[in-house]
Amino acid sequence: MNQDRDWDNAFTGEGLRGKIEHGPSFAGAQSFLRRKFSRNLAGVDVAVTGIPLDTATSNRPGARFGPRAIRMASSSMAWARPYPWKIDPLEELNIVDYGDCQFDYGDAASIPPFIEKHVEGILQAGAACLALGGDHFVSYPLLRAHAKVHGELSLVHFDAHSDTWPDEGNRVDHGTMFYRAAKEGLVDPARSVQIGLRTTNDDTLGFNILDARWVHEHGAAAVARRVREIVGDRKVYLTFDIDCLDPAFAPGTGTPVCGGLSSFQALEIIRGLAGMRMVGMDLVEVAPAYDSGDITAFAGATLAAELLCLYAASPARGKDGSS
Repeated sequence: MNQDRDWDNAFTGEGLRGKIEHGPSFAGAQSFLRRKFSRNLAGVDVAVTGIPLDTATSNRPGARFGPRAIRMASSSMAWARPYPWKIDPLEELNIVDYGDCQFDYGDAASIPPFIEKHVEGILQAGAACLALGGDHFVSYPLLRAHAKVHGELSLVHFDAHSDTWPDEGNRVDHGTMFYRAAKEGLVDPARSVQIGLRTTNDDTLGFNILDARWVHEHGAAAVARRVREIVGDRKVYLTFDIDCLDPAFAPGTGTPVCGGLSSFQALEIIRGLAGMRMVGMDLVEVAPAYDSGDITAFAGATLAAELLCLYAASPARGKDGSS
């Protein structure tokens, strides 16, 4: 390596595309996939932003540290095209790390609208948003921001939990946000899918559910086909709660549930969704304090990179990036 070269792309990158093939992954600023830190959204295709909220958590807190852990894990993944994709999001998309949403943690009522405004600014600038949680409640203000721009959405939701428990008030709770999203018309349950569920909630609110047993019985390819049938050509918001994975693959999360998906199954399902009209995405509930050997953070970073592939392969972008 040229010792005179200034290799910290997070600060000194001149362009917004390209793999980072120089400099050690264990040093330097930990931006997501070593993208440049920037609040300048001119010409940006995707802004990656952290939402470090975990006060909506019902079990083990700590997901506020998720964005930091995911960024750190991603630093070793910026040197090559994600396998086995034919399209490289780092070559096809102008991506920046937009930093974290800086809300007032002591003023709970102000947090949801603040997150919504934060992401709305990204969307109004013409960029898409990849959000890194934080607990899963953050998807609610994210969906509100996206619905303002794109209208009613189809939700593709990977999780161990339905997160549709009733909320007739104004709770900040990571188990109720999709109840509110459905009731407010942000998403259409009949054209949405929940994948990997394995906790009891008898009221489905009309969501199509491919629970963990269905996934294990039918396989990743069948899941992807069924999702595409349900969603059709509608605009899609994809949210991935890391506890969709079995705790063997993702112990570092607040509410782990046994019997979940393997990393391979989740990755194969996502790859099978290439061609959907993706407009927004998030990866949530990484809680590094409960992790082992950073395997949850690496799973989260890998899945987040796959979501960028999925966005790069969106038909709205005119690319065929299927694996």
